[in-house]
This record gives sequence, C-alpha cells and structure tokens, in this order.
Amino acid sequence: MRLNGFLQTAVCLWIGASVPLLVMYGQQPQQAAAPGTPADAPAQRKKGPPRPPRPGVSTPGVKREMSTITPAAVFTTGGTPDWQVLTDDAVWVSNGPTNSVHRLDPKNNQVAATVEVGKLPCSGLAAGFGSIWVPNCGDKTLSRVDMKTNAVTATLPIGPAESEGGIATSSDAVWLVTVPDGKLSRIDPKTNAVVATVEIPAGSASVVFGDGAVWVTTPKANMLTRVDARTNKVTDSIETGPGPRFATYGAGAVWTLNQGDGTVSRVDTKTRKVVASVEVGVPGTGGEIAFGFGHVWATVFQIPISEIDPETNKVVRQWAGNGGDSIRAGHGSVWLSNLRDHNVWRIDPKQF
Repeated sequence: MRLNGFLQTAVCLWIGASVPLLVMYGQQPQQAAAPGTPADAPAQRKKGPPRPPRPGVSTPGVKREMSTITPAAVFTTGGTPDWQVLTDDAVWVSNGPTNSVHRLDPKNNQVAATVEVGKLPCSGLAAGFGSIWVPNCGDKTLSRVDMKTNAVTATLPIGPAESEGGIATSSDAVWLVTVPDGKLSRIDPKTNAVVATVEIPAGSASVVFGDGAVWVTTPKANMLTRVDARTNKVTDSIETGPGPRFATYGAGAVWTLNQGDGTVSRVDTKTRKVVASVEVGVPGTGGEIAFGFGHVWATVFQIPISEIDPETNKVVRQWAGNGGDSIRAGHGSVWLSNLRDHNVWRIDPKQF
C-alpha cells in the first residue's frame, strides 16, 4: 500500500492516491475529472536511487508479464493513487497530493465522489460504522467520512505513527498505532475519542483485525503482536520473517508481508504460531497485501501482483513489470493502485 504509499520529506511522510479521471480501457472516451481534483496534479514525491531488481518467485512456470494483462477499466489520476478499502457498494482510494479520498462505483465504473480530508492521507484506509476512516500524515489527524453523504463528519486530533502502516476496525472500535514509541489507540466510534491505549513494541506499523484480536506488525523486531480486542491486553508476541510491515487476515490466518527477505509469513490465529513461510521474492521497502477470492494478493513495485494459494502456501501466479503499490480483491475484480503511473486498474480475474 499501499512503499505502499511512500513519500518521505523532512517535514512529513505521506502516501497518496486519487481517482480524478476515469478512462475505460480501449472502449470508452476519457471522462471528466472528479470534482476538486486537478487532472494534471504532479506526483509531488521525492525520487530516490533506482531500486535493485526483485528476484520474484523461483518456481518454474509461475512468472508472467504485466503486459499480458488488459484491465477492464483504468482510472487515470492526478496525484498518486494508493491506499484502498472496499465496502459493499464502493472502492475507496486515497490521494495524498490532493488531500482527498475518492469513491469509485463498481457498478458503472464512475467516480461517485471526491472528498477533501486532512493533509496528506496515508497509512491505510478502514471501513466501519458507516464511515471511511482516513489517517493523515500532514496534520496528524484522523478523518471520518460518512459513506452515505460522502462528507467528513469528524476530524480527530490523532494521527498515524508511521506513513507505511495501517488502520483497522473491529466490531466496536477503530484501531491505529498513534505513537512511534509504541502505543495502539482504541477509538470509540460513538464518541470519536480514544478510550484506551495499549503498550506495544516501539516502531510498530500496521494493524489488522481477525479472529477476535488486533494484530500489530513491528518491522524492526520481526514481530507480530496479538492484542485481545475485549481486554485491550497483549496476549502473544510472535516472531515472523524479517521486517514484517503489512498484514491481512483470511483463511484462519494473519499473513505478513516481510520486507526483509520478501517472504510472506502465515500465522495461524488459533495456535498463534507461524505455520508457513511463503517464498515470494519481493524484498525491499513498500508493498501491500490483501485477502480476497480465497487467495492472498501481494503487490510491490516491479512485481505488481503475486497470487498465493492458502491450500498450498505457494505463489501460483506472479506478474512482473510496471505498476503496483496497493491491492484489493472484491466486486468481482482485482483492484491495483499504480502509484507511479497515477492510475488504478480494475482487472477481471478470469483473464488470469
């Protein structure tokens, strides 16, 4: 995600995404820009040295080229498209440079709304309690967007600890790492206030909810921390592969994308142990991971899509080439944010 949504400056870290224009790939003419979003917004990110090539998976017959994929729709943007969250009737994508999130309607492939949020939205998106929750790196706030009215209904004076992180919702709370030294905040959606903080390892980043618990990654410690969502207590500290940052939940497990060696660790939520280490070959910063259609999906620059089958704990298909940075699977499609190309692809998985 998202770096999964990377931007590093001396002032702040941000990750952006936007969907101001929609172009139906090879079928329909370009649509008008989404309200409030300049079509020619610059990327506004710092360019670093070229990344070393990522090896990808070594299994014969698994690799293929991104050029073989024809998206069903291409949402072309100003700014940089990045973090995503899926709801019952929409796909939401954040946009750092334009301080906004965009609502995509999967029924008609149109931008249904553009919502101005805090400065430089980053560190994931979450859905819950009739709202989209948007962490903002620029002003260290958390924006709450009503899904029905597409308007910000609250701006909480708390922000994410890291730009490359994540936010999650449980049945009665919103969870976000808010202090780099190690604090997980529990936010009550009824009051929009922090009602509890949990001491977690310093440098923790992403959170995901699954099987009654909040699971927190700590890249520097190679650790996944389990927090009981009822008691707000840490119950387990689980060593994963090196540099776990992003995580997803599905098939009875938490899956961590490990930036240190490019593997994915599978942690069984019942035994709370690592039961598999999946070779993906995507080491280095950035990336994101998601669960959908019964499979795990990972994305990084250079290797935008890796598909993992939980039945075998192996990558069954992997695409190399341009694109990637955030990924989701739902509404009959795989949704891929291509941060550097300033667009979002909607892909029909049948062509895989």
